[in-house]
Amino acid sequence: MMTATNKLLTIKIAHTIIWVFFVSVIVYILYTGIIDAVNTYTWVGIGLVVAEGLVLLAFRSFCPLTVLARRYSESDRDNFDIFLPNWLAKHNKLIFTILFAVGVVLVLWRTFINF
Repeated sequence: MMTATNKLLTIKIAHTIIWVFFVSVIVYILYTGIIDAVNTYTWVGIGLVVAEGLVLLAFRSFCPLTVLARRYSESDRDNFDIFLPNWLAKHNKLIFTILFAVGVVLVLWRTFINF
């Protein structure tokens, strides 16, 4: 039987892996927009990030894993549920939403304006 500490550790590992995946997708979108190499993967990435945004909206701006991790921790730190520095966990949504928005604007520019 898993202890609360082990359950929280499992959630933190999963949350960090998922975070790395989505950050990689956002960086890829930004990169393809910058170098004018928009492709199918760029659009799939945009769809994945939009879907993740809808999930966050459904959970009132919280990741479902954060909601689950709350069962196993009473910490008030922003990084209690993920292996990130606290400052990054605190500003994560703002930083990566801006990067995503810039990437999408570049992708749209490259696709529809800059034939």
